[in-house]
Amino acid sequence: MSFWESIWLIIVVFAFVCYLMVLWTIITDLFRDHRLSGWWKAVWVICMFIFPLFTALAYLIARGQGMAERQREAIGAAKAAQDDYIRSVVHQSSPAEQIADAKSLLENGTITPDEFETIKGKALA
Repeated sequence: MSFWESIWLIIVVFAFVCYLMVLWTIITDLFRDHRLSGWWKAVWVICMFIFPLFTALAYLIARGQGMAERQREAIGAAKAAQDDYIRSVVHQSSPAEQIADAKSLLENGTITPDEFETIKGKALA
């Protein structure tokens, strides 16, 4: 294989990977759009396989602005879900709450007085 054949192979592989990324982005956007009917989604997908380059360009021109808005909404929803999850996991209780919880465990006999003192010391530290 000559040098120029290798360069041409690299260019073709790069273009193919770029096309796959665009195809994946378009298909993801199609199924993310709840305002578009199922029939139109099917038409776009079928056209993507029959006339791939033309359909991809037409989709990006016709629906590009909506793609950006749906992507922004998806990122915002993912960030909100992540923040809610972090808040639920990290739930910081006050030292008074920790001591009250330890006191109830002590009264129920779940922990010993030494363990209660240890928890109390950590909460006050």
